[in-house]
Amino acid sequence: MMSSPNVELISECFIKPQHPIEESKQNLLDNLKRSLSVALIHFYPLFGRLVTQKTHDPHSYVVFVDCSSNSPGARFIYATLDMTISDILSPIDTPFIVQSLFDHHKAVNHDGHTMPLLSIQVTELLDGVFIGCSMNHSIGDGTSYWNFFNTWSEIFQSQGHGHDHDVPISHHPIHDRWVPESCPLINLPFKHHDEFISRFEAPKLRERMFHFTVESIAKLKAKANRESNTTIISSFQSLSAFIWRSITRARGLSHDQATSCILTINNRTRMQPPVAKDYFGNLIETVSGKSTAGELLDHDLGWAAMKMHLAVANHNHTVVQQSFNEWLQSPVVFQASRTYDPYTVMISSSPRFDMYGNEFGMGKAVAVLSGYANKFNGKVTSYPGHEGGGSIDLEVCLLPHIMSALELDDEFISAISVSNPLC
Repeated sequence: MMSSPNVELISECFIKPQHPIEESKQNLLDNLKRSLSVALIHFYPLFGRLVTQKTHDPHSYVVFVDCSSNSPGARFIYATLDMTISDILSPIDTPFIVQSLFDHHKAVNHDGHTMPLLSIQVTELLDGVFIGCSMNHSIGDGTSYWNFFNTWSEIFQSQGHGHDHDVPISHHPIHDRWVPESCPLINLPFKHHDEFISRFEAPKLRERMFHFTVESIAKLKAKANRESNTTIISSFQSLSAFIWRSITRARGLSHDQATSCILTINNRTRMQPPVAKDYFGNLIETVSGKSTAGELLDHDLGWAAMKMHLAVANHNHTVVQQSFNEWLQSPVVFQASRTYDPYTVMISSSPRFDMYGNEFGMGKAVAVLSGYANKFNGKVTSYPGHEGGGSIDLEVCLLPHIMSALELDDEFISAISVSNPLC
């Protein structure tokens, strides 16, 4: 049971086409619904609900997905917002109104017993359209999420070319469950869901999107490898180390304060044999570089980047199996408030996901934004840059005074650039 506390909330913003408004709006909604229905034939767990089955003697507490015909299915919502794209994308900080673009605001995974595992909210702006997708994180990870979203887009574009149910798709989801050999039915050590549900409330945060060009990232990579006298440190490992050092410096931590940089990592390619990239489910884990604040800042970028490289490189099949076996011996449900401390930098998602290749009859998306879910002081979400080519956007969430300090950090500011797709 994958137990991130909140559902995955991602929206894509498109410029509204210049056609007769009512006709184009209805056509868009009809085509979105039709293509979504076809996509759900392939990704059928998304129209189910979570079900808990428990017995007292012997004790059994099992959670599973019920995809029977009795399920109410996925949800599709149309909404309007009297704002422009610029009203949302132009402010320095991501405005709170973005949270209203998602149906599952502040939901947790366990709510999948009564709420849809997938909900689509189409919000019409004065000059644009947001397509907000909420997916229960117990059903799939980021790879699964974007495989679904990309497939939905592919089916949308293929409408009118034959029967809808015969539309060929590039990535057929694999639903056969991956479990280690001799893995028993996962029996959770609980009697009631109140024992493990935690509705995390984020403190007041500032959220900003920082853009790193291909050239800027290349400089960070070259610097990290030069300082480490190696060529093995990747671009993303260099960027991760850079943001870790920058946020730690902005926090003004004491010299001996422990700090860490955590990355989410895809286990599919780590397994022997590898698990197919189209596997639909959760095969993610976290790896981390650790240090004290003083040690991290006294050393150079290369030192920190090498820590991140080793954390990734050492994460192999044996480590994954050991981690899973340990969890089986003592199952726990993940809770953000008990996992991340105020000194952590946690980087999730991936700039490798195809976020800007989706097409819903309105051209390329002008922005990708996320909702409230899984955000806390030190949370960083990575996206591909709008112009592509290896550029990266990082959505950084920090307490207001820490964000203000980061904005005054000359080393950090020199590495970023302003990027507004409307300019």
